[in-house]
This record gives sequence, structure tokens and C-alpha cells, in this order.
Amino acid sequence: MITEVQTGIHPNNQVPELFGYNLYTSDPILRAALARAGASWGDAQLLRQGAEYGSEAALRMGEDAEVYAPELRTHSPTGERIDFVKFHPAWHEAMAMARRNGITNRPYIDTRASAWTVYGASLYMHSQIEPGSCCPSVMTKASIPVLQRNPALLHDLWPKLADTVHDPRDIPLTHKRSITVGMGLTEKQGGSDLRSNVTRAERVGHAGPWGDEFLITGHKWFLSAPMCDAHLVLAQTEAGTLSCFYVPRWQPDGRKNAIHLQRLKDKVGNRSNSSSEAEFHSAWGVMVGEPGRGIPILVEMAAYTRLDNVLASAGFIRRAFAQALHYARHRYAFGKALVDQPSMTELLADIALETQGATLLGMDLAARFGTSDPLDAAWRRLITPAAKFWVCKRAVTVVAEAMEVFGGNGYVEIGAMGRLFREAPVSSIWEGAGNVMCLDVLRAVARDPEGTARVLDWLDAATAGEARVRAQVRRVREALQRPAAEQERQARCTAQRLALCAQAALLLKHGSATIAQAFIASRFDPDWGALVGVRSGSSHPATLLRESWIEDAAGQATAAETIQQTA
Repeated sequence: MITEVQTGIHPNNQVPELFGYNLYTSDPILRAALARAGASWGDAQLLRQGAEYGSEAALRMGEDAEVYAPELRTHSPTGERIDFVKFHPAWHEAMAMARRNGITNRPYIDTRASAWTVYGASLYMHSQIEPGSCCPSVMTKASIPVLQRNPALLHDLWPKLADTVHDPRDIPLTHKRSITVGMGLTEKQGGSDLRSNVTRAERVGHAGPWGDEFLITGHKWFLSAPMCDAHLVLAQTEAGTLSCFYVPRWQPDGRKNAIHLQRLKDKVGNRSNSSSEAEFHSAWGVMVGEPGRGIPILVEMAAYTRLDNVLASAGFIRRAFAQALHYARHRYAFGKALVDQPSMTELLADIALETQGATLLGMDLAARFGTSDPLDAAWRRLITPAAKFWVCKRAVTVVAEAMEVFGGNGYVEIGAMGRLFREAPVSSIWEGAGNVMCLDVLRAVARDPEGTARVLDWLDAATAGEARVRAQVRRVREALQRPAAEQERQARCTAQRLALCAQAALLLKHGSATIAQAFIASRFDPDWGALVGVRSGSSHPATLLRESWIEDAAGQATAAETIQQTA
């Protein structure tokens, strides 16, 4: 029988929950990204956020928001349509936390280019604690550049978009302090094929202060976050062209808009956030942007939320690593801590490489959203879909492996890993599944061959001296010269190579030499494959753990101390 004396933790060899640490200070690659982007002005804010996100109170909030799922109430007691979704108070706590930490608007209320980096760090940490609330928060942020296409509308909405206090009330916009904005694109017959949408928009016959007014009739198979105060909706005009419309829950005259929620989706994960099926029955709306440009406008919005998918998935990988490392340090088997078992050390080291590569790629991408540099613009177009494809896929794989570290203790709903496991696939699906992302890489190449060449040249230069990586960059170039049909057939392979080359180049440029060399030795080895933990690329895998986790000064046994003993 294992005793408390042997483990120093618990007489039953059970591992205490992980909380009471700082998500920011324990993450060396994250802090380095802030310094590199000239965003040290945000350090104090992120120190506060990191402590808040790592607290027991935040852990309980995330649990409650997930356990007590939202409820749809279509009618009032007197039979009126209210189409109201009731949330547990923990949901509104999470939304308030996201709002005050800048996830709904920071890059637009702070004009410094490095605001994108601070935003990225906040979202990355928030996704580790309550990812469901990220959805309406990041859609609100992504709606701002779309609403700029209707200046009069944006002028009136701006104070409510820019506010940093969450207002949960379901009331007309004129009485609200702040608002959230979602999207309504997908229809049951089309999915990703938005050109097949049949929702109609009929002109009312007169223009209001925000432009031509329309009545929207149709349905949306997925209306994410239906309690958003408004949605940007794709609909066919009488001319037969798809346009973008701003459709609020409440009309400007104070009447409830005719948006009927049919049911809430019973999702595999992400239970805290409500997703719905909705019907529009002559719902009032105004056009945003040029007629017939609805798809390009909303695809532009999706480009911002795809960045968010990368950051959130990097956050999932980070939390999986933190949970697995914590468990392995405190759980004993066969007379030793799991972290001291060679095969476990190798697995954790491989996950450490994943978290460093994903975090660095996501934070680098966020930083490039804040500039007009031609290389950064080309990088955004090409690397965003490749990163969304790769990092989101890796999150699913890594979380599953991290769950195995816990054994049966991980495969229960009580505990962090079950919720994380159910959550991980959503980012890979939302805003375009894997094949869509890989085809978007090819579209970016076709639309901007000069920009693509600029990115590949940068990768080539950044990996000078690393023949294995440069060989893969060359293979990407060659793949993009093949006939279109062959390019599409090999699109996943090309996107994977591109993402790995980008991660390797960034680690060589900005990471530690130890991590970079291990990443290249493993990921660019012919034997490296889908299974995590087969090869970490280092003969001293404990070193990779030491470089991926920094314990708070007030912590108990530090990761570095534990790993030093292992080494």
C-alpha cells in the first residue's frame, strides 16, 4: 500500500486539483511573445489575469457554467414569444471576465499594434478556463471591422461595443451599456456551401438612419450564441445576390424582433454556450457593406475568428500539458512518481514541444494582425488557415493523450480532462473544418502568388542551416506548382508541411535552442507520426519540461526541482 510518507501528497495516492497558479508567469513562451512584440505595457494586466484564471474561483466558475447548461424558453407564461435562453450565473461571470480582459474589443479600442498580442494572450488564457464564453466574445470583436462598412450604424453602436463591462440584460439596445454580436451563416441544406443559402431579404421600401431596411425570412441551422444582442446574417436579396445584414434581437422601436429559436443544439462539448436553430419571420435588419458582397464580407470576419480558433486550441494544448505534468508529478506507480518513469517523461516532453510550437505560432500570428507590413499581410492570408488546420487537429490528439496520463481518473466527468476532451474538437470544426482550411491555403496561394513566395522565402531564410526543414519548404513550393486537381488532393499534406515549417522557423528564431532542435529532430524525422510521445527528439526529455513550465515563486515543489531530480 502506498502511504502518505511515500508520496508526500495523499494517503490514497490521489492527486489534488490543479489551481492556485498563474497561467501567465508559468508559461515562458507566452511571456516572451509579449516582450518580443513590444507589448510589455500589458504585462501588469496579464499578470493579474493569469492569477485570476488560475484561481480556484475561476475553476469552479468554469465547472458550473458547463454543468448547469443553458435552457431555452420560447414563450412567456402568458403565451408571448420571448425566445430567451436562461444561463447559470457562472456563464455571466465568465462573460464579464472575458469582457473586462479585452476579448470582445481590445484590438479596436487600443490603437497600438501590439494590442493584438495582449488580446491574443488574454484569449489564450481564457480558453483554458471557460472556452464556451470565448464564442460570443470573439465574434463581437470580429464584427467590428464588418460594421465599419456601415459608418452610421457603427457610430451608434460603438459606445456599446467598446464598453468593457458585460451587460446580460435582454432589453432594447438603447438601454444597454454593452452589447455582443454573433453570426448567422449556416443553413441546413448547405453547411460550408454558403452559395446555397435560401434565406431571403425583402426591402421595406424606405431607408432609415442606418440605410435601407429589410425584412429577413428563412432559417439558420447554426445560430451561435443566440442571446447575442444582434447577429450578422447572410441572406438573398430580391436581386438574387447574397448580402450581409445586421439583425438585432430588438428592433429600434423597442419591439422584439421576429427571430424564433427552434431548439438548442445538444452538442458533444461546449455545453456552457448555447447554439441554436432559428427561424426568421420577417425579422427587421439593415444591410452592411455592398449588395451582393455578403460572402466575402463574412469570410473576412471569419478570418479573425480563425485566428481565435488557433489561440484557443493552443490554450487547450497548454492546459492539457499543465494538467498532465501536475498529475505525473503527484501520482506514484511502481515505487516512483509518474514523471520519473522514462516512457512518461518522453510523452510529457513531446507534449511540451506541442505546447511551445502551438503557442508560438498562435501568438506570432496575433502579432501580425496588428501591422500593415507586406510580409505580415501575406503571412496572415497563407498561415492563418494552415495554422487553424494544424493546431486545432493537434489539440484533439494531445488532449486525448494527456487524458491517458490520468488513466481512468481522466475518463470521468468530475475533473478537468473530460470537459477539455469534449471541448477540443470544436475549434477544428467551427469557421471551417479541416478540408475547408486546406483549400483556403490553396486559394490564398492562387490570389497572392507574390505574397506566398515572400512567406516561403522567409521560411527558407529563417531555417538556414536546417536541411531537414528547408527540404520540406522546398516540397511545399513544388506542391504548389502542380495541377489544380493534384493540389486539392494533396491539400492536407501541404497544409501540414506548411504549418510545421512555420513552427520550426519560429522556434529557431524566437525559442530556445534546446526546444527548437528537439522539435526539428522529432517532427522532421521520417519515423515521426500521429502518435504523441513516440519521440521527443531529445536524449534529455526532462530538459524540455523544464523549459516549458515555470512554477510561481510561492508554489510548493517546483516543476524545475522535480525535473532536476528526474534528470
